[in-house]
Amino acid sequence: MKLKRELGLFSTTLYGIGVILGAGIYALIGVGAGLAGNMLWLAFLISAVIAIFTSLSYAELSSMFPKEAAEYNYARRAFRREWLSFAVGWVLAIGTVIAAATVALGFGGYFSALTGIDVKAAALGIIGMMTLLNYLGIKESAWFNSAATVIEMGGLVIVVLAGLFLPPLADVNLLEMPAAGLAGILTAVSVIFFAYIGFENVANLSEEVKNSRKVVPQALVLALAISTILYLLVAVAAVREVGWEALSQSQAPLTLVVSRALGQYASLLSYIALFATANTVLMFLIVPSRILYGMAEGGSLQRIFSVVGSRGTPYLSVAIVGMAAAAMAAATDIKTVAQLADLAVFIAYLVVNLALIALAASKIRREFTSPRVAGVPVLAWAGALSAAFMLFHFEPRLWLAEGAVVAVGLALFLLNKKKP
Repeated sequence: MKLKRELGLFSTTLYGIGVILGAGIYALIGVGAGLAGNMLWLAFLISAVIAIFTSLSYAELSSMFPKEAAEYNYARRAFRREWLSFAVGWVLAIGTVIAAATVALGFGGYFSALTGIDVKAAALGIIGMMTLLNYLGIKESAWFNSAATVIEMGGLVIVVLAGLFLPPLADVNLLEMPAAGLAGILTAVSVIFFAYIGFENVANLSEEVKNSRKVVPQALVLALAISTILYLLVAVAAVREVGWEALSQSQAPLTLVVSRALGQYASLLSYIALFATANTVLMFLIVPSRILYGMAEGGSLQRIFSVVGSRGTPYLSVAIVGMAAAAMAAATDIKTVAQLADLAVFIAYLVVNLALIALAASKIRREFTSPRVAGVPVLAWAGALSAAFMLFHFEPRLWLAEGAVVAVGLALFLLNKKKP
């Protein structure tokens, strides 16, 4: 049984917006403010530029190879080394599971602020609920995503209006560097780039999108452009309204931003944040289950991961991803899991950009082409170099954890290859 093609341009674009927006703005803007200070907006802008470079590589490759487990398939076609393509797909799958745990903890922070329930208990609860929705089917998941995305975009518009049109509480210089200087801003990028994770996940739904060679590239570009505009407006508005110090110390930072404008109704933002973060948890649970499915379909992982049930979803992959996300959310803090997810994503971005560079001159049919200069995909080179640069800004302990993830994956790969 194959996956069902249920999604069009509108729902696929909303999927991309939904998975991008809920992650960083609602869950990590306070952490980013503590690192970048008044220049939080610059950290978001740098992140956006890095994301744009790589998004165009994804757009072109997705129009060439409209398959689930996108990064795995791109690397396999470009480098013809199955172990390498498996390692990239595996790292991104685990990184996205970690991302689901990160956003679940963000959900838990807002839920705890509203109810007093333990943050990690709330995180585990939302992972369980969204895993069930993932199992029920992509159409059901898309309905929830569409509704939640409209709600969360409305919440960000409220933040922008409150922060930009009310007189600020203090005189804020948006060009003032943080105490750590440029290093502080780049460290903030290593955390809040998590806010942009998601655009690449659109490519991992290619086998569930109608006319995917055209629709997926269009949805990638639209989702990232809309999200970037909202991010920059919110970052400026939030710092201008309450200052970076207060923002960094709040468990529900965007609720704090609108507290003066909405008064007793400020908790509305916390409820909106629940929809935003729950939606992103769902999106981050869907994608790794599809990556495992795609790698099993390609013969690099045990075939049982590709078995599709009566609901049209790979139920074993769905279950394993949900349990792994729950274990990660119970084990660590939001900053650490966000950085682990970002490290995995930058590794994948480096490989994807190199894959497009390797395939740039090929005659394979494509419906979208990244900008070229004298036949050279210049933005792919920029994406590869920026991703490689960001890899130097992660602590050794994070690299050790990533190495352990790769080792586990390669062990599964070798066991699969040695079977009779």
